[in-house]
Amino acid sequence: MQFRRQNREDVAVNLTPLIDVVFLLLIFFMVSTTFTRETRLDITLPEAEGSQASQPENQVKVVVGANGRYSVNGRVLTKSDTDTLRSVLLREAEQGTDIPFTITADAQASHQSVVRVMDVAGRIGFTNINITTRAPEQDSQS
Repeated sequence: MQFRRQNREDVAVNLTPLIDVVFLLLIFFMVSTTFTRETRLDITLPEAEGSQASQPENQVKVVVGANGRYSVNGRVLTKSDTDTLRSVLLREAEQGTDIPFTITADAQASHQSVVRVMDVAGRIGFTNINITTRAPEQDSQS
């Protein structure tokens, strides 16, 4: 009996689909990274309407000027750093940290200056933190 010898084909891996997938992933990552540019937003600060709340006797009032200078209860601080602000607010916290804490910031004040006041007040323990807003401008023609 004579058997026919079968031809063995060379075993090979077709790399074409693998290369296609790699190129598609490369294109995807190249396109998606072009959208990570940072942009600045123009923000209009809110205006509030309503009656003015009564001012309690014991309160801490921090004013942030346009140049980043701080004023606590009418006293201007000599330095505008975190340590000076913290030491002054610690003296004010001797009355208690449950008293109202009001932050009034100039429209031109940096966001960092306002956040620094909020951060220091939060670390000291003030929980009743208020941020003031300006009243809307009335039309002079009405």
